[in-house]
Amino acid sequence: MGFKHFNLDSRLVANIGQAKYENPTPIQESAMPIALAGQDLIGTAQTGTGKTAAFVLPILNKLLLEPGKGTRALIITPTRELAEQIHETISGLKRGTQIRSISIYGGVGPSSQIKALRSGVDIVVACPGRLLDLMQQGYARFGNLDILVLDEADRMFDMGFLHDIKRILKQLPAKRQTLLFSATFPKEIERLASHTMKQPKRVSIGLSRPAHTVAHTLYPVAHHLKKGLLLKLLQQTDAESVLIFTRTKYRAKGLDKYLANKGFKVTSLHGNRSQGQRKSALSGFKKGAYQIMVATDIAARGLDIDRISHVINFDMPDTADAYIHRIGRTGRATRSGEAFTFITPDDQAMVRKIERIMKQNLERKTLPEFDYDVAKPDNPKKGRRPRARNRQSRQFKPKQRA
Repeated sequence: MGFKHFNLDSRLVANIGQAKYENPTPIQESAMPIALAGQDLIGTAQTGTGKTAAFVLPILNKLLLEPGKGTRALIITPTRELAEQIHETISGLKRGTQIRSISIYGGVGPSSQIKALRSGVDIVVACPGRLLDLMQQGYARFGNLDILVLDEADRMFDMGFLHDIKRILKQLPAKRQTLLFSATFPKEIERLASHTMKQPKRVSIGLSRPAHTVAHTLYPVAHHLKKGLLLKLLQQTDAESVLIFTRTKYRAKGLDKYLANKGFKVTSLHGNRSQGQRKSALSGFKKGAYQIMVATDIAARGLDIDRISHVINFDMPDTADAYIHRIGRTGRATRSGEAFTFITPDDQAMVRKIERIMKQNLERKTLPEFDYDVAKPDNPKKGRRPRARNRQSRQFKPKQRA
């Protein structure tokens, strides 16, 4: 089944060809007829399955077939990187049309976003926080809204955006089409769907298990030997492009510096980087200027980088769902990929959960030439006299989001 079967506008068909989309993926094949018919939709699909195009193409087709005034489509997504990525997809597929779009998120000044909203846009792709601010200030108006997309709904819930989403929904027209995509459906998301959607159709594609195109390997290792094992593994692996996940932004920053000192072309993506630095890192990694990107889970959802050959979990994620989304960065569509995960004795419970989802025992490996018996170094701070405390050093510092 080709894209011609959807009876899309000829300009979209041409742009689909330019984007080198060949045949619809299962989520596109199942979701697009429902979205094109104007019905509400709940879609579940793991990342890397073509979900973005499954809602972008119906939106563009409606705007081309039924021209109107004002902002007609709103896409809400949890992270800046995903907002930019969706906007890039829209830009490619709307080429040659008069459709205008914008991405809105925090971390950058709002002036250019406000200017674009004032001049008029057809599609807004936004993160909840900045969107709510601009709505409250009267710059973002959705009186003519036809289509709302809530993308990665469970991730927005995990990040604490559910309250903002509810406040935004109260200000949108009740008469609209709503498309909701979520990898999992906790009770809060189910309740949100039941209160905001009208007899939605459901489509579920490959939710419970990670992509079958990914080979999984576990590497048991003591925590203090992780860096050494990583270095040895990178040196002996023919890796085109590697995404390494750490649990904290501080560890991501330290690992970035460590690998750079070892001669690797490496960058990082985490919450301590400015929006400009994050865009530069992602762009450089996509173009191949960097072989390695070290990231926190801020990058786990939605990043569409076709050429990632390996994902390495330097730290085991907190949930099995996070593991699925991390390793979903490789083995996308029909490409093969490899996922390496470092596991310590503390990670055994999570390993069992992942293996239950996979319905198989994952392969465990050790490197014959690596010395696993190196003792943990003494803590250099041990035995030092404690520093005198003062009031300034005890002041509360708010936590920063990874």
